[in-house]
Amino acid sequence: MGKKKKPKKSGSFGEVLSTIVLIVSVCVLVVSVYQLVMMLAPYYSGGKEYNKVKELAITGDGDNDGFQIDFDELLKMNPDTVAWLRFDAPSAISYPVVKSADNEEYLTKTFSANDNKLGAIFMDMRSSSDFSDQNTFIYGHNLQVGGEMFSQLNEYASEDFCKEHPYFYIYTPNKGKLTYQVFAAAVVNDQSENYRIEYPTEQEFADYLEMCKGSSNYQTDAKVDSGSRIVSLSTCTNVNEEDRFLLQGVLVED
Repeated sequence: MGKKKKPKKSGSFGEVLSTIVLIVSVCVLVVSVYQLVMMLAPYYSGGKEYNKVKELAITGDGDNDGFQIDFDELLKMNPDTVAWLRFDAPSAISYPVVKSADNEEYLTKTFSANDNKLGAIFMDMRSSSDFSDQNTFIYGHNLQVGGEMFSQLNEYASEDFCKEHPYFYIYTPNKGKLTYQVFAAAVVNDQSENYRIEYPTEQEFADYLEMCKGSSNYQTDAKVDSGSRIVSLSTCTNVNEEDRFLLQGVLVED
């Protein structure tokens, strides 16, 4: 008589292993999707928040002549409001500017006082709110996702881009529209002399301006001297932790 065949097992080790691998893969996918959603959620919520602010504050039609800001509405939303900053391009840079008692608060807090990694565009605590200083510093984040805040400021690393869009604008509650022409753009160390904010003599300020022009990626036809009033816009590079992209403009019309 022949040997009896052993009955087949309902499952095999290979099938069990495949099931375990499938379950683990699904779990990894779920966790990855969750982490991605959690990473993107602040950008989405922050973007919606700033769009709402713009809807409430911008009263003109958006072009050079018709663009107007309702500062009463802005100050009602946030008493720290000092100005509105706008570029023709990148047009995404159109935000309220705030000033706090320190330079930390608005790194992680939006204009509407919500905790969010977008933060806000804010003036250096040492600068005068009316832009009367020789040099007014303004800071904003360069975000790794999305194009909000100062993420697109480094478009000005290109001389060609600057030639096409040489101006930016600051609107204030009392002085109206201030027009600035770009005269320097560069990646600099955050401890460099480019971040000097006080100049005891006119000559020291003139030397500072020449130093900034000398470190710029390119030269422009903007005129700067010891009597100039400038604005310095600063953001991270997301390359080296200590480096910043610094764009500087001189007041040409008020």
